[in-house]
Amino acid sequence: MPTALLPTQLMTAAAAPLPAIVRAAAAAPLDSPTPCADWDLAALVRHQLYWAPFLAAAGRRTAATPTAATEQDVALDDWPAALDAAHADVVAAWTDEAAWTGTTTMGGPEPMPAPVIGNMVLGELVVHGSDLARAAGTAAHWPDDVLAPILEAVREMGPTGRDMGIFGPEVDVPADAPLLDRILAATGRTP
Repeated sequence: MPTALLPTQLMTAAAAPLPAIVRAAAAAPLDSPTPCADWDLAALVRHQLYWAPFLAAAGRRTAATPTAATEQDVALDDWPAALDAAHADVVAAWTDEAAWTGTTTMGGPEPMPAPVIGNMVLGELVVHGSDLARAAGTAAHWPDDVLAPILEAVREMGPTGRDMGIFGPEVDVPADAPLLDRILAATGRTP
């Protein structure tokens, strides 16, 4: 029986396809549509660049240094290199075993269990990685042993994500649909 990946291993594996996806997305026009409602590629990139310091800081238990005042203010100069560096920083923070212990916060007043935020980070990497790939007209692939625990985490976050407006209504897919399709459907995206 295969051994489940540790959270730190999941983080590394979830991020592994991202550099190639970013390179593919860099060739697409910034106004390319994405699976995110009302977001083109530029908005998706700005979202990731804006939130990456908060995700990394949550893993390190430090204060985040935002890249701009708002997502809309994030500069897109050499965004592929900036996004690669942002992803690498998030992964570095969350591949430290200490990141997954105790509680942490993403700047809100109430701390949350670190594994809850760590699972949010995993979901962000895979879901937005898939969003970038679709904007670039390419496919994103992760091994099933990476996607299975992320599907479970995304499903657990579903009601809260919908209440907060982060996820759309869940999309129906067959029970035997590929794991990535089920993750995307759980966030409200049509696979």
